[in-house]
Amino acid sequence: MSRRIQSIRGMHDILPPDSGVLRNLEQTLQAVLQQFGYQEIRLPVLEHTELFHRSLGEVTDIVEKEMYTFEDRNGDNLTLRPEGTASCVRAGLQQGLLYGQAARLWYGGPFFRHERPQKGRYRQFHQIGAETFGLTGPDIDAELIIMCQHMWQALAILPRVSLEINSLGTVQARQRYRVALIDYLQQYEDALNDSEKQRLHVNPMRILDSKNPELADIIGDAPSLIKYLDPESAEHFEGLKALLDAAGIEYRINPHLVRGLDYYSKTVFEWVVPELETQATICAGGRYDGLVEQLGGKPYPAAGFAMGLERIMALLEKTRFSDMEIDAYLVVVGEQAVEAGMEIANQLRNQASSLSVVVNCGGGSIKTQMKRADKSNAKLAIILAEDELRDDTVGIKYLRDKREQETIPRINLMSYLNEYLGT
Repeated sequence: MSRRIQSIRGMHDILPPDSGVLRNLEQTLQAVLQQFGYQEIRLPVLEHTELFHRSLGEVTDIVEKEMYTFEDRNGDNLTLRPEGTASCVRAGLQQGLLYGQAARLWYGGPFFRHERPQKGRYRQFHQIGAETFGLTGPDIDAELIIMCQHMWQALAILPRVSLEINSLGTVQARQRYRVALIDYLQQYEDALNDSEKQRLHVNPMRILDSKNPELADIIGDAPSLIKYLDPESAEHFEGLKALLDAAGIEYRINPHLVRGLDYYSKTVFEWVVPELETQATICAGGRYDGLVEQLGGKPYPAAGFAMGLERIMALLEKTRFSDMEIDAYLVVVGEQAVEAGMEIANQLRNQASSLSVVVNCGGGSIKTQMKRADKSNAKLAIILAEDELRDDTVGIKYLRDKREQETIPRINLMSYLNEYLGT
């Protein structure tokens, strides 16, 4: 016997009912994005590796350790997308979506990072992201955060989610802060691991993002970037806080929130769920005003966020977000009943496109078929056997309600279903 081929480690099949939960989650989030006027952009899964080297920074975990990169048959160096912002900026520049116009875009789908697989962190994972271009003020930052809150309300998880915000200021402000941070961290160099020591003089702010528990107190006492903000960034941050206060959104200022990517500036934010522990961040974003220029365009303001769908799924009431129920399951006993059942099902679907009807296939006794009907999560079983064929009727068996089985004329079936299901 040949050896079975298994899925790649960290890349999972999504089976029912989780596939239905994921689809309904995506649809719920997309409905909120549409409500706020964001339009979908579909991005390729493969990009030139240079795109991520230039956008994410050479000294980041993603570029150093996590990208799936390979050389194709033409000798091009390609990478499976580890995130969506860089691709969205690339598309905006290439397709002429930027400059002279404000753009509100969203995207979704699978992304790829070669990390150690664990709950809430997979090598193939799903995100939905939103990106805005051409808007400089704190109002668009606030809109992105407010839109997230609408999403949490739609998903009924708002009480479990909290917001953290910070400002990274301009490049010049961060340079001043960088000097102060290096001076501080050098006192504790012996406590740093090899990776952190390497970053100390290259990208010390990334140490603030460390998950090393032994550094928690050191990071907690580190200088605050907010004290080094330039006047423009400080005013921007005050404006954001005022807008969030006016909207009634609670937040905590986290002075050590830096995000893991080099392209952020001014506002950064994270929505966190403490109960998820090490994978507590379910959504993160901020401004990246320098990224368009970094990727070859003229300077152009931008802001956005991305959220991890697998982590959000861990918070959902699966029963409420599971796949849709089947309205009716046709139990067909005998060859003539199979033919008639197919005809009835097609008529029902044609008359009501929202109606979901499953016809039993593969034969079986009425007892066997009723078990299948119940397992399908159908609300009703429509029974078609010898007596019903003779009398031009159908039997109605209630699978979720405690009601007696009924027999009704076949001609009345559609109106009966409309009344019972409220379609």
